[in-house]
Amino acid sequence: MRCVPLAIPDVLVIEPTVHRDDRGFFLEAYHEERYRAAGIPGPFVQDNQSRSGRGTLRGLHGQRRRPQGKLVRALAGEIWDVAVDVRPGSATFGRWVGVTLTAESFRQCWVPPGFLHGFCVLSDVAEVEYKCTAPYDASDEIGVVWDDPDLGIAWPVTEPRLSARDRALPRFAAFARRLRAGGDG
Repeated sequence: MRCVPLAIPDVLVIEPTVHRDDRGFFLEAYHEERYRAAGIPGPFVQDNQSRSGRGTLRGLHGQRRRPQGKLVRALAGEIWDVAVDVRPGSATFGRWVGVTLTAESFRQCWVPPGFLHGFCVLSDVAEVEYKCTAPYDASDEIGVVWDDPDLGIAWPVTEPRLSARDRALPRFAAFARRLRAGGDG
């Protein structure tokens, strides 16, 4: 496998070695020792999977006290995956990176703990799976609205399909003030 750091170097794109022949393909979707050597520490304690239609945007979500690292991949279709650094004191606090993940490329994105995560669906349908380093805890969830002008994320959709919860998330400025004050973001 090959690991490529993005503009925020803690966020990595993993390009696994894919063995193809006339029968199809084979790859190691995860190998603890190799991923750990590449800077993806684990352990992974929860796997999540979603299926969404074109234009769906999920995010931007995270957890405050028990942040989750996420190893994200598209099992079907194509998504644009985004990570926003919300680690207090980080030199890249408030910056984002994005990457296209497709079922055909087999690429994965490592989103470390301390980042908000979101994605939008570019194909008719996409199935996304991500491994998490901490269990989901609804009482610990934090987030920022997808179209916050202070973040300026260049989403490839203008009118996404959103949940009511994602539509009501706070703006980044208010989120950052609460986070820096020790609140829940």
